[in-house]
Amino acid sequence: MKEGDDTTTRYAILSHRWGADSEVDYEEMIGLMKMEEGEREEVRQRHGYQKIIKSCEQATKDGYEWLWVDTCCIDKRSSAELSEAINSMYRWYQNARVCYACLSDISESTFPTKEDVKRFEKSNGWPEWFVRGWTLQELIAPKEVQFFNKDWVHIGNKRHLAPVLARITGIPREVLTGGVAGKRLSVAQIMSWAAERKTTRVEDRAYSLMGLFGVNMPMLYGEGKKAFRRLQLEIIREYSDQSIFAW
Repeated sequence: MKEGDDTTTRYAILSHRWGADSEVDYEEMIGLMKMEEGEREEVRQRHGYQKIIKSCEQATKDGYEWLWVDTCCIDKRSSAELSEAINSMYRWYQNARVCYACLSDISESTFPTKEDVKRFEKSNGWPEWFVRGWTLQELIAPKEVQFFNKDWVHIGNKRHLAPVLARITGIPREVLTGGVAGKRLSVAQIMSWAAERKTTRVEDRAYSLMGLFGVNMPMLYGEGKKAFRRLQLEIIREYSDQSIFAW
């Protein structure tokens, strides 16, 4: 996305859990037509590719010409582009007309309304999308979030599901439906929403919260837990909120 495009372009955006080896990255996507047939077919058979195709079909059906997907729209070979993307991510989700949230561990055509520890043993009794670090901002930032199951059957939207989403996440309904802007929220309260969430990279526990606090900082993958200390320093510079020390 070029600077400014996200404020003038009508686009949809995807929120999803990453598969370990199934995602299609920027380099593979732009090089698809230059691949040998066998290699191209291998990429097309991946779950990550099918996810892109299904979300494109949904965007087209909803009248959108553009769709943004993190796996294949960021050239991660460029550290500068990756850093810019992560610092801009919250804004991109906020400015999207609709966010498609793919819950790949749900096969039913209805959204789960009761905790099921036996079924979702590794994710506190709810679909795994709700315990990932990056999906916190992807739930809060967009005005409209539409939920789909693993077969891309529509199972609800954020506004109508706000009561159950509040119960799952601990996020107040008014934040779910109206975002964080203008709300009297303490730093500790926002931090609490992320307490049980997990990220693959240690640093992403900090990086995935920057947008919620409206702070920016350079990406330094490899710094480990220092990333969270840097985040706290940036928050202290931005807010006169003593609750961060309680956290």
